[in-house]
Amino acid sequence: MNFKEQLIQYPILEIVAKAAAELGVEAYVIGGFVRDLILKRNSKDIDIVSIGSGIELAESVASQLGPDVFVSIYKTFGTAQIRQGGLEIEFVGARKESYRADSRKPAVEDGTLSDDQNRRDFTINAMGISLNKGTFGELVDPFEGMRDIKRKIIRTPLEPEITFSDDPLRMMRAIRFTSQLNFDIEPNTFDAIIKMKDRIEIVSMERISDELNKIILSPIPSYGFKLLYHAGILQIIFPEMIELLGVQTIDGKGHKDNFYHTLQVLDNVSQNTDDLWLRWAAILHDIAKPATKKFDKRIGWSFHNHEEVGARMVPVIFRRMKLPLNEKMRFVKKLVRLHLRPIVLSKEEITDSAMRRLLVEAGEDIEALMKLCRADITSKNPDKVKRFLQNFDLVEQKLKDLEERDKLRNFQPVITGEMIMQAFGLKPAKEVGIIKEVIREAILEGIIPNEFDPAYAYMVQEGEKMGLTLQS
Repeated sequence: MNFKEQLIQYPILEIVAKAAAELGVEAYVIGGFVRDLILKRNSKDIDIVSIGSGIELAESVASQLGPDVFVSIYKTFGTAQIRQGGLEIEFVGARKESYRADSRKPAVEDGTLSDDQNRRDFTINAMGISLNKGTFGELVDPFEGMRDIKRKIIRTPLEPEITFSDDPLRMMRAIRFTSQLNFDIEPNTFDAIIKMKDRIEIVSMERISDELNKIILSPIPSYGFKLLYHAGILQIIFPEMIELLGVQTIDGKGHKDNFYHTLQVLDNVSQNTDDLWLRWAAILHDIAKPATKKFDKRIGWSFHNHEEVGARMVPVIFRRMKLPLNEKMRFVKKLVRLHLRPIVLSKEEITDSAMRRLLVEAGEDIEALMKLCRADITSKNPDKVKRFLQNFDLVEQKLKDLEERDKLRNFQPVITGEMIMQAFGLKPAKEVGIIKEVIREAILEGIIPNEFDPAYAYMVQEGEKMGLTLQS
């Protein structure tokens, strides 16, 4: 099978072919780029294997591209990289690898193209295409990766237990590719993942989380999570999520399975956003339900305050999983804490005061919060879902109207503590905080608008009630 017509759409590959010929070495494009070319997926990463020095080939290509092209060289790994026209081209010499049982860092030595293909993780990533004169564009597919693409199968080139023992992260990569491409894992390969699952413990949490995030960003992320669960890996890397699993019944009263509910919410929100952190909020929105679960004979099961407890769990989970502890974590924490508020408002008569408070607390994240809340409606009763969504339409319109009128997003009272101290001749004291809070509440309750003159007059009135005298 020849892919010459597809390759010539990438002029950089003809330059690589020319440079390789001048150096007298063979060169092949290999791995994910080949897979995506066959699948007609966009790919900005091109891996080039040279049967010789990858660094020398990269330098030769750069010299032909012009003096402004920079080559990033990584001598420790024997690789080099060039960025050109929105593409990242990585060059490496063909190599073979051997592993120790306690590490996923291989011992590397020069090898043949066959050696290099043997070390690849999956058959669909082990295909190469020749860039050499006389065979330019020809597919080199020793493990029938093309057949596996047609069958939509993830399979290892060598015995799967060897592949996963050498580099246990490949178990998560198998599930990640399955989730991204909507493939299946070949049965022997999946059995090996189940058998080798404990090897994942030697992999750094940073690498695990990177693969997990790619699963979360796949079109139907629940598919990947279910595979992680059935393989036994999720229990190791994300035990808090496993705690959500199962239904407990007392006196004939049961609660829903919060694990599968969470996966449904995640899939629902993923239909409307590619935002990784909003998807994380979906994963964690009910994470504290196991910790707050209680049974009452009169009302059945309750999960009182699970949103507040869950919000406190977010930074703990992010820290352990080596996820960012910056504004991304704070965004997830906020949405977990607020995720019940719009749902409550949609069930009862909507007051302006409650709407104002939600706008103030959600701030710029109000749209994301509403997406999460809509996704959280997972009833099997279509009429109930329709009714809830109609109520949400009313809540969103009310929020929009209030925001346009009161400008409450990122709300700050117009009267500051410094103004209060200056007006009454005070030093920092509890009276300042009390007056400031009273003004804030008056604005949120709609007693006064968030404008200077009425807020100042209200401040004077409240200060006089406390025995304070306005300074002249």
